[in-house]
Amino acid sequence: MIDKLYNLKKTQTDQKLMQRAQLQAKINHIDAEIMLTQTQINTASVQKFGAISDFSVLAMHKNTMKEHIRKLENEKIGLIRQMEVIIEEIIQLQKETEQFEYILDELKQEKQLKIIKAEMEASEEYIQSKYISG
Repeated sequence: MIDKLYNLKKTQTDQKLMQRAQLQAKINHIDAEIMLTQTQINTASVQKFGAISDFSVLAMHKNTMKEHIRKLENEKIGLIRQMEVIIEEIIQLQKETEQFEYILDELKQEKQLKIIKAEMEASEEYIQSKYISG
């Protein structure tokens, strides 16, 4: 039973680690998109006869990109909060896993002591029987 609980906690920990990695990948993607959008804001300009020839249109375009960055940053904050929760869950699961591992080690040691004790009793009985018959 302890083995099953130990394996369950290990599996749950692995799943949480994968969730954390997925969140980190999303955060990295958002960071990259923010940098790309910021670069677009910095490099957007008015061309004399281009598609954006009016300063007000350019300003609207830049404001739209800034709003996009704000949305991405808010999404990133939400993901960071989710990741903090997952990290706390991982820590808790690791503690539980360590507790079950300790219990398993104690049970193994008890089994080994019982085996050693049984072997000692068997060897004592053998020696006694040899002594009596000899």
